[in-house]
Amino acid sequence: MNNQRSFFFNVDWLTILIYLCLCTIGWFNIHAAVFDEMHPQIIDLDTEYGKQFIFIISAVVLGAVILLLDSRFFNGLAPVFYVVTVLLLIAVLVVGRNVGGNQAWIPLGSFRLQPSEFAKFSTCLLLARYLSGVNIRITEPKSFFTAAAIIALPMFLIMMQPDTGSTLVFCSFIFILYREGLSPIFLIAAGLAITLFILALLVNEWYIIGALAAVAGAILFFIRRTPQTVITIVAVLAICIAFVFVVKPLYTHFPSHQKARIDELLGITSDKRGIGYNVNQSKIAIGSGKLWGKGYLEGTQTKYSFVPAQSTDFIFCTIGEEWGFAGSVVVIGLYMFLLMRIIMMAERQRSPFSRVYGYGVASIIFFHVIINIGMTVGLVPVIGIPLPFISYGGSSLWSFTILLFILIKLDSNRLGHVL
Repeated sequence: MNNQRSFFFNVDWLTILIYLCLCTIGWFNIHAAVFDEMHPQIIDLDTEYGKQFIFIISAVVLGAVILLLDSRFFNGLAPVFYVVTVLLLIAVLVVGRNVGGNQAWIPLGSFRLQPSEFAKFSTCLLLARYLSGVNIRITEPKSFFTAAAIIALPMFLIMMQPDTGSTLVFCSFIFILYREGLSPIFLIAAGLAITLFILALLVNEWYIIGALAAVAGAILFFIRRTPQTVITIVAVLAICIAFVFVVKPLYTHFPSHQKARIDELLGITSDKRGIGYNVNQSKIAIGSGKLWGKGYLEGTQTKYSFVPAQSTDFIFCTIGEEWGFAGSVVVIGLYMFLLMRIIMMAERQRSPFSRVYGYGVASIIFFHVIINIGMTVGLVPVIGIPLPFISYGGSSLWSFTILLFILIKLDSNRLGHVL
């Protein structure tokens, strides 16, 4: 009895409440996004909103089951989960159904299973198990490359589908490696590479090289010039110059639809009726909501289906149109609060496994939220990833539920055995 009482009080019910709020917001906005006057009831199993209700109920049950399991179950079976999802990723390439150009779904009757969604939490579990092992130091080449291989395998299989959006989600695991001691030079290098890539598409290469040379010269002027620092700065400058010159030749080999999206985002081209249609209509919908929104089921952009994929990838524009700036701030605030709770839970863990896993959960959710909302307002290219707990879809909701509730379970047992 005491153990049951202790378990009840140790569960982070506030995080569960945030989860339920986001799921409910998603359900009502899916109802608004695909509302059918022939099926007005929000619980109508012939509609997406009716199916989402079933997905939510089953997800809550799934979360409850996870809370009843022993915490050591997830550490012990992490390799099994990983192998199963890798096999599913291989299977989807053979028997999967092609939808929208991606062979990412395995048909199971009327339901479609998307293995890439479940690969996120299984990779997170195995990475946490490995990095929490004895004598594992991410600064050592062997440990780093093993961790990178754990991340890279599902990335490669998902890219074969091809599903660029889900592939890029795995890049968020670099935050775990950074938290576990990886040098910040990797994050700086990644940021510099992205910046130079964008500039190389927009500006003449020689202007960029001149700016880089000026920065390098200024650094050498203001710091103590030892042979080692001079060689390092010159080497970095040479690498940056070489990178700038290979960007455009490399860019020509990008898939045409990805190039078109990047060109539209950067203003290189403007095609509001073609590749830029979705984002343009999304921005119109969000902007038309103004401060308080048009009201539930009153969004004209939403009602007349101007925005494609509005119940999935572009669900946030429904929130912006019908609930306005105020509603958008509430949703973003809930995500920020959830991420703060997750990081707080990760930091208070006694177990390295639980801490690493917690940062993995935060990284995945943060990436999804930033990229999904960013693409609906035209700040990042459209890559097609769902908004956690809000977008329509059983695979997405279940995978995010498993991801979050495993952490809640690990946190509830933080004062017990150390994994």
